[in-house]
Amino acid sequence: MNRKACLAVVFTGFSALALADADKAVTEMDTADLLNMQVISTRKKSQVTSASKKAEYVSNAPSAVFVIGNDDIKRAGVTSVPEALRLAPGVDVARVSSSKWAVSIRGFNGIFANKLLVMIDGRSVYNPGFSGVYWDAQDVMLEDVERIEVIRGPAATLWGANAVNGVINIISKRAEDTSGGLLAGGGGTLETGFGALRYGKQLGEDSYGRVYVKGFQREGLGQVEGFAASADNWDKQQGGFRIDSRLSGRDEWTLQGDLYRSQLSQNALLPVLSSPYQQSLIENFSASGANILSRLRHTFSTTAEYSLQFYYDHSERGNNAFAKQSLDTLDVDFQNSFAIGERQNAIWGVGYRANLDEFSDSPLIQPTRLKRDTHLFTAFVQDEIMLVDDKLWLTLGSKFEHNSYSGFEGQPTARLMWAPTLEQRVWAAFSRAVRTPSRADHDIRFLNGVIPTEVPGLGTLPAEVVLSGNRNFRAEDVLSYELGYRFAWASQASLDLTAFYNDYDNLTAYRAGTPSLLATPVFHLLQPVTATNLGKAHTYGFEAAAVWQMADWWRWDANYSLLKTEFGAFVGLAQQTSPQHNLSLRAAINPTERVSLDFWLRYTGPRSVVDNGAGNQLRQLNGRATFDTRLAWKVLPSLELSVIGQNLLDEGRLEYIDESGIIQPGGVSRGVYGKLELRF
Repeated sequence: MNRKACLAVVFTGFSALALADADKAVTEMDTADLLNMQVISTRKKSQVTSASKKAEYVSNAPSAVFVIGNDDIKRAGVTSVPEALRLAPGVDVARVSSSKWAVSIRGFNGIFANKLLVMIDGRSVYNPGFSGVYWDAQDVMLEDVERIEVIRGPAATLWGANAVNGVINIISKRAEDTSGGLLAGGGGTLETGFGALRYGKQLGEDSYGRVYVKGFQREGLGQVEGFAASADNWDKQQGGFRIDSRLSGRDEWTLQGDLYRSQLSQNALLPVLSSPYQQSLIENFSASGANILSRLRHTFSTTAEYSLQFYYDHSERGNNAFAKQSLDTLDVDFQNSFAIGERQNAIWGVGYRANLDEFSDSPLIQPTRLKRDTHLFTAFVQDEIMLVDDKLWLTLGSKFEHNSYSGFEGQPTARLMWAPTLEQRVWAAFSRAVRTPSRADHDIRFLNGVIPTEVPGLGTLPAEVVLSGNRNFRAEDVLSYELGYRFAWASQASLDLTAFYNDYDNLTAYRAGTPSLLATPVFHLLQPVTATNLGKAHTYGFEAAAVWQMADWWRWDANYSLLKTEFGAFVGLAQQTSPQHNLSLRAAINPTERVSLDFWLRYTGPRSVVDNGAGNQLRQLNGRATFDTRLAWKVLPSLELSVIGQNLLDEGRLEYIDESGIIQPGGVSRGVYGKLELRF
């Protein structure tokens, strides 16, 4: 990694440059606004863009869209992006250790979950090693997040492969909205210390910029009975900048970048050939990276514009059980939207992405090739047609891609929206999406475990179970059917319902091969297990999100998700499932102008997880209830003090077991921390 170049990016941003007034309190909004405004929790000018790649009202998006606003994040008292995602229905978030989360939408969860597309300001944080996200590397200054847009269900027509079960787009505030200074900091039991400093200012007549630095230190989670101590302390430092400039009356330009470095600890359970066939090892390693993004937007008229975006991302993960990885990503994306007459709005685009990926060998992973460069070429087109004036709309489109693993893929969608009244929307959708193969699927060998096996004439021998990639592995795919309904009643309540059915084919399944006898380093068996596309499954369920403005100073937010998962043909390893039931209930109360009080009750139903330490057997984790609370006092208009209590109902809760069986899980304990936020 060229650290001098990365540092130059950040210091250039610092030298070019200082938070706007706080967003209007969520409790001051009526629910008619919540349905018809662009976002859930603020009246400001930010808009939903992820559903259709254009600015639109939530009510007019023919998709299952939920927006987590800045005030939602603040009042929930969360300190990380995965924790903030618990606010959205249909999103399954489970914590494994201090730095590891399993995050998915509509099932198939795991720390290596591979059916979810995650972006930060339009920059994909996808890792081609396993088609997923390293959540410990994804961090933002939460105070500067304008909103997090969560799309449940396929969005591949616009966003491409891996947008199979949903899209998460984290969108930061414009530099113009963050003028002035912000100092935030605090600490407590688990969040032992954290701090952030941001300053934004006007750079010219139509240019604004900001810079920030932040860091934190977190204690490891507690030990869970039956597992070794998690030993997962974590600290991280990050900085970055953003510049927004209006080059002319029609042109806007954005330049932003980030630089981070973290130190992580984890207790890894490594397979060995001698009894008890597992060895506990505490690992300390680093993760670092830098990125820079540039976006130009040109407006032809109120109905036509184009945008050109470029970003470069570099990341490194130090030597650990899962090997050292270095990844460079270069991405260019162009899109153009325009009106066709008075009844049609079309959007099209093309893109190119190059991933330069390098692994090193480790005790667990042996790539068949250490370096691999992959290329992705994309094109999409979508047309929204008004069939009946202000009543009925039809959206048709498709994504066309060519990737280095499975070749050409097509991902079409059809969406229909009906507005029976001004307050109601009914929509239906059919989509196809694919998850393209990764390095793990094609050319990586992974030592999954060692199992004592009885061999006639030789007695009990250790058997290494080795998962191997398959050069013939194809893309996984899903056919998705969705039906949605939205309703806003006066200024007091709103309701958003979505039902879905997903039919998955060509899913990853593992087929055991013929074992062989090896003499070195000791007599043992080698049991090969090869990745195939023999898996099938389907999921179905519904999601509900409701808001009730009980009084001007008191608002309730509730959501509930039901998910049923049924596996068809799965060969080899057992399959973990996401909980059938997820419930969230929040109360946002402003008893006085200067005091705010928040309560957040959550329930997550039982789940099945793969316990590799028990021979890849399914293990049932009990359902759990969780309660968080936050009390904040504005001492001055520019100074706020708050105290947050997290996970107050139980101690040492086991939320998830790493499906690889390598990382020892920790118990999520009660925590309390205080925070100071000063604006200047």
